Amino acid sequence: MSTTLPTSMNASVLLGKGELTVEQRPLPAVDADQVLVRISAVGVCGSDVHFYKDGHLGDWVVDSPLVLGHESGGVIVAVGSDVDPARVGERVSIEPQRPTPTSQETLSGAYNLDPGMRFYATPGVDGAFQEYTVIQSHFAHPVPDSVSDDAAALMEPLSVAIATAQKGKFTVGTRVLVTGSGPIGIAIAQVARAYGASEIIVSDVSAERRDQALRFGATRTIDPLVDDIATMGLGVDVFADASGAAPAVRSGIRAVRPGGIVVLVGMGADEIPLPIPVIQNNELVVTGIFRYANTWPLAIELVASGRVDLDSMVTGHFGIAEVEDALNSTTSPSTLKSVVNPGR
Repeated sequence: MSTTLPTSMNASVLLGKGELTVEQRPLPAVDADQVLVRISAVGVCGSDVHFYKDGHLGDWVVDSPLVLGHESGGVIVAVGSDVDPARVGERVSIEPQRPTPTSQETLSGAYNLDPGMRFYATPGVDGAFQEYTVIQSHFAHPVPDSVSDDAAALMEPLSVAIATAQKGKFTVGTRVLVTGSGPIGIAIAQVARAYGASEIIVSDVSAERRDQALRFGATRTIDPLVDDIATMGLGVDVFADASGAAPAVRSGIRAVRPGGIVVLVGMGADEIPLPIPVIQNNELVVTGIFRYANTWPLAIELVASGRVDLDSMVTGHFGIAEVEDALNSTTSPSTLKSVVNPGR
């Protein structure tokens, strides 16, 4: 263990709906298989915003103090007894999960679907809007020096995009439609480009966000308030919805060629009526993604090789006392990705 660590740290704590405070907390205890990470950067995710503004997200309800933030990276400053001490000083990107090691889902490789998953920044599990956190050593992924602190944190939303590409079977020549040009939509567009997609069509109601999409790999954009995607004859191979908006989902399904794939990524209404005859008659595969599994090595390679640009997605930096400002910043169309730097 390091001998220079402080005994306490600053943490941004959500006390309840719309109520944040900064607390002094002791450093987390390090289990034998864990590492202690000094957090350098944390991305703000839509789920953080939901917990802050609504006090819940789906079935997850904030019923006790919670540290938000699950897109994070930093430097290992201490290790548990079962971890190589040579890892101290290593820069890492954190995969914010702790699955049950013996569940059927984990043993099959789909550990993201483990019912007993403990995931950062969900009620009962603190996240990374704090100066230090712990993670099992195998979920602290080393990043090369060419990868920035911000990019190390944003491997998490990039992993969502990679999981989307895997479910959508992106490959060279794939024609992709993405609805929603927020951080996840932009990440999907970048991954589609890296996979060799021949056409990447991005739809968003915001002109500013459509312009952003073109800068990050979209070959074409659509304003759904002007053009009806369902009747444009797009015939794409894959439709990925990153908006969660019911009209976008329904129209996007009608834009897929027979035998194509629909991947639902964005979280919106609990129930959406779907055009079942279109799905049946065209034998569409409709699936969803829930986080990711086994994506971090590829995410790091895509960024380190320059095929995906995460740094340019960052539109604002905030300190630990400015988490509320960071969360509120996401409502602006000019905000793509806000990042909290706890040591700032």
